[in-house]
Amino acid sequence: MIQELKIKNYLSFKDEVVFNFEASNDKFADECQVIKINDNTRLLRFAVIYGYNASGKTNLLKAFDFLRKFWFNYSDDMDEETNTIPFKLDNKRPSEPSRFELVFYVNEVKYSYILELDQKQVYFEKLSYYRSTQPVMLFERTFDNGQSIIDFNPNADKISNAAKEKITVECLRNVSFFAARQRANVNLPIIDAARDWMKNHFMPLIAPTTDLTMYAEKQNKENSELSKHIITFLKEADFNITNISTDIISRPLPEDTLNLLIDDEDIPDKEKERLKKEKTIKISRTVFEHTVENDNGKESYTLNRRYESMGTLRTFGIETALYNALKHSSFLPIDEFETSLHPKLLEKILFEYLKTPARTQVIVATHNDGLLDLINNLIRKDSVWFSEKGKDGATDIYKLTDFRGINRISSIREAYRSKRFGATMNSLWENEI
Repeated sequence: MIQELKIKNYLSFKDEVVFNFEASNDKFADECQVIKINDNTRLLRFAVIYGYNASGKTNLLKAFDFLRKFWFNYSDDMDEETNTIPFKLDNKRPSEPSRFELVFYVNEVKYSYILELDQKQVYFEKLSYYRSTQPVMLFERTFDNGQSIIDFNPNADKISNAAKEKITVECLRNVSFFAARQRANVNLPIIDAARDWMKNHFMPLIAPTTDLTMYAEKQNKENSELSKHIITFLKEADFNITNISTDIISRPLPEDTLNLLIDDEDIPDKEKERLKKEKTIKISRTVFEHTVENDNGKESYTLNRRYESMGTLRTFGIETALYNALKHSSFLPIDEFETSLHPKLLEKILFEYLKTPARTQVIVATHNDGLLDLINNLIRKDSVWFSEKGKDGATDIYKLTDFRGINRISSIREAYRSKRFGATMNSLWENEI
């Protein structure tokens, strides 16, 4: 589980900002929204961030997603860019490295990960863990004379000189330690516990434009329990959908299309091998069964997915992602959570997630300030964050609980609309007055 992320010189974050999932002493919904790691650490399962357009709330989610991609993206071309983007609205920052520091727990073991890099190379990378209150270095990577230098802690994970040399050789200047480590056959239990958490419990960012339908179709085809869960949820949400079925169809590929797919870097090697062998593309075909009541009584009809609303398909995808996050104790970021969803449906999705105890964390960015009316009814006050951009174009983020007197405010939503917490903009009609 994530405790905190520090970001500096990345996208709209000029100076260091700190986001955390740390819970306050508030006891509201403790039993299902807070995970007690130890006597000193209580972590939230949910966070929501508000802010006007271009204030930087999406960039917070992108920072998490950048780390997820960078950790395991390996390139044999050392001249390929790292894809980090520094703060651009300043003369100095574009020439300085971006910096990330992530503190997280794998079960009860606390880790700290630091990364400093620019668009060309990694300058510093370090993983530590905690035996007590002080961090113990597991590996530290620096850059000197055009080459990565990696120091391991011999008192933690034992590693032979041959294995160390193999990882160092594979650790090109523009890739992470973890991407290089995957190419070496070596046993590093403490480091690999962190690596496995990064790889298997960090889900991709869901953006407003992310089409989740194919993902949901595949997952529901392979998992009958998930399919039952989705159907039950849709029934309870007042959809008249009573069944969902998916078939996988193979269709031949023209030679030119096949070659394009084989050259696509985003397609996994295993799928490329299948494409070369079978020369077909697998297409999912999903139909939704709708049961209605009319003069004839109850009747059922099947509709192809293209006849379903955007809201139905978005719900299908979001619920599938949340189900997998819950089952695998994963971290899941969702941008513009409200996209294509009715406010009441949004509340139900959130309620179903929050009532299910699990070591899962979800962070959402949203413009739906109606959720602020659910504070102390569904949402904890310490789950709410705001983003605001200053005159210098840099983003700052802060918590609702940073403000004094919030317990005396009758409506957090109205206070937010009245600019009590910043992170909002003047209405167009207000500018004309």
